[in-house]
Parts: sequence; C-alpha cells; structure tokens
Amino acid sequence: MSMIQPFPLIEISVPPRERGRQYGRQAAARIRKGTSLYLTRLRELSLDSAGVLALVRDYLPAIEAFEPIYIEEMHGIAGGAGVPFEDVVLLNVHIEILKLAERSGEDDPDGCTGIVVLPQATKAGRLIHAQNWDWKRECAETTVVLKVRRDDGPDLMTFTEAAARGRCGFNAAGIAITANYLECDRDYRQVGVPLALILRKVLESEHLALAMHAVYCTFKSAANNMMVTHCEGVAIDFECAPDETFQVHPNRSLLVHSNHFVSPVALSKLRDTGVANTPDSLYRDLRVRGILEPQIGSITLDAVKGALFDNFATPWAVCRPPRHNLRGNLGATVAMILMEPALGVMEVAPLPALNRQFTTYTLEVAAASRPAGDPQTPIAARNA
Repeated sequence: MSMIQPFPLIEISVPPRERGRQYGRQAAARIRKGTSLYLTRLRELSLDSAGVLALVRDYLPAIEAFEPIYIEEMHGIAGGAGVPFEDVVLLNVHIEILKLAERSGEDDPDGCTGIVVLPQATKAGRLIHAQNWDWKRECAETTVVLKVRRDDGPDLMTFTEAAARGRCGFNAAGIAITANYLECDRDYRQVGVPLALILRKVLESEHLALAMHAVYCTFKSAANNMMVTHCEGVAIDFECAPDETFQVHPNRSLLVHSNHFVSPVALSKLRDTGVANTPDSLYRDLRVRGILEPQIGSITLDAVKGALFDNFATPWAVCRPPRHNLRGNLGATVAMILMEPALGVMEVAPLPALNRQFTTYTLEVAAASRPAGDPQTPIAARNA
C-alpha cells in the first residue's frame, strides 16, 4: 500500500474575493479532482452537464440571500483555480445535488460518527469535539485543512473538501462544529441554504448565540445533524429537518451522534428515512458511548481516538475500511478529526482504518476562550 498523504494546509488572509483567489490557487489540483469526482458520479446517475448546471443555478438565489460575500468568494476561488464558477458552486452544494440526482436512494450516504466530551468529563479539563467522516474514498485526495485569518471576525480553521466554504472546524472564539448525515420525509421539497455554507457561517461567528441561530433558524433543503460547542463547556446537538430543528443535550457530559434521529420530539413529528441506507448507525453511537462512559472524568484525546477506531462489525463499523457498495462506489471513513478548541488544535488522520498517523494543525486562539489556569502556550509556533 502506498503511503497515505496528510491533508494539505491552505492558509488565506485577505479580503473576500482575493481570499477566494488565494484559496483557489493553492487548492487548484484538489478542486479539479473533486469536480471530476462529482461530475462523473452525476453522469452515472443520468444527469448531464446541462442538468447539473440547472441544479447549481437553482441554489444561487438561496446563497445570495444567505450571504452575498460567499458568491464573491466563490468567484474568486474559480478565478484562482482556473475553473468555471459553476464548478465551485457544485463543490459547495454537492450533497444536495447528489441526493436530488440520485432518487433511487442507492448511493452511499455521507455517514459520520460525532463525539463531544465536556470539560468536566475529560482528564485535562478541556472540551474535546471529534468526528469520523464517512464518505467517498476518493475524497482523501480532494480535501484540505483551510485556515482563514480574518479582519471581519474570528480566525477559523476548517477541514473541508477543496473549494467548499466549510465542513467541521473551530474558530478563535472557541466555537466548534461537526455535521452528520440525516434523512427524513420532508427532504427536498424546496431549495434551502446549502449545508457547507451554514457550517461556514457558524465558524465565522464571534458569539455562540449567533452560531446557534445559523444552525437552528436557517431553512435547509434536507435533514442534517449539527453538533455545536463552545470550549468553555456548552454543547448542543441540533437534529435539523429542512424547516424545523430539534435539540439533543449531553448525557453525563457526553454527546454521541451517528446518522439517525434520536430526539423523541423529532421522532413524533417526522419519519426517519435514512436508517434504510445506514442501518449500522443504530449501533455505532452505542458502541462509542459504551467505550467512553466508563472513563468519564478522565477521558483523554487518545481515549476518544480509541472509540473512533472501533472496528466492531467491520466493514459496517465506526471506523470503516474502504469497501465497494452494491453500485460499485468505494466508501470509507475518509478522515478522523479531533479538536481541542481551547488550545486551537485539530488532529486529523486520513483513512484511519488503514493509517494511524495524525497531523496536527493549529490556530492562534483568543486568551478569553481558554479555560481558567490553562497555560498560554505559543501555539502559532507549532503550526503544521
């Protein structure tokens, strides 16, 4: 097996359109590879170039209404990478467009198992926010870690597919987010704001209330689960239908979520249609909680890694090796991501079922976001 390469770090620090150009120039090869991956998949689903273009353009008014600067940045990314603007929009709405094109329900869903450990349950007294990202194996070559230095809000770091606005990550104000696939019977009745843009909006938020507002109140095309935290010890899991949001709170300072609705209120009001595609979700969260619960009060980053490396019932496991589904698509746990926002640290391992080498990426964080008594280590000096 050839050596698995770490995800490249992209650093940008200028006004929006030029910020986009910097991003596009540095990530051009991965942007082209990502575009090719999704256009090929969409052709397999019988959607030609004109059909893709029509779906992409359907989303532009929703993006413009949500945050006009994102359109400007996406034009910049396209210019920097030398690709059409519509390709960059596609990479920000591919989750929605794949599901719209698919119809049959036979494609691999975007899986994921997410974990939050509140400070009082950890050995170091620092919140841990982590996730396994289950998606297409090829995305190990199309994803980056993006660090954005901003003069219009807190600096941020996000693990994201190249050209996308954001995925999981945290910011210098101590706010972090991860997201997991959900599906319900209300999905795709209307065009909503793409998930990648909601995730980016959270990471741009200086205040936790505004981050939660972006998740709770933004109309979406489809269901999704978003775990929002603040490093000082707040965590809420938001199970989102397109038009309504339900809350799940930590139990014994531990929050674990996979890919099915668990809120009793949600389950009384909608039909979870995703379990048919992700039946392993029903035990993945139980496995992770079962591993971590006996360690509450002394949970470490290594303990969280151990839970996310769980291979019970492989390949339908918390940590999935690459495997073909019935359609011939190659799925896997593409990355394991662990964050300690109070320290400004993100650790990422590509294809963790095959590789246990983590790369550490760091962001200078505000002193106010550190727990009392935490040493003021020179984080900027340790940038990956």
